[in-house]
Amino acid sequence: MSKVINLTEKTFEPEVLKSNLPVLVDFWAPWCAPCRMMAPVLDELSEELDGKIKIAKLDVENPAHGELAMQYNIQSIPNMKLFKGGKVAKDFIGFRPKEIFADELKAEL
Repeated sequence: MSKVINLTEKTFEPEVLKSNLPVLVDFWAPWCAPCRMMAPVLDELSEELDGKIKIAKLDVENPAHGELAMQYNIQSIPNMKLFKGGKVAKDFIGFRPKEIFADELKAEL
């Protein structure tokens, strides 16, 4: 079962910025085919890396999330940002196969 968290503008701060664990936030939209291709990769990684990282998603098409998308300079999606200690530590833009993305993430943890 996936442990991916669906974020809102209200849960972003407690779930991401104040998290004790690193958090990977997937800025995505429902119409984005590469975003939909990343979803099962993120689901699997959320299981495999449980306890080491939190994985969350924020729908940038939701008008309530526009301010967060602007704040984090989301210009293309999928755009995944790894937060550590409330700050962006690494950006990952575009679709990535699971094996490659798992190695990239593990190198940052």
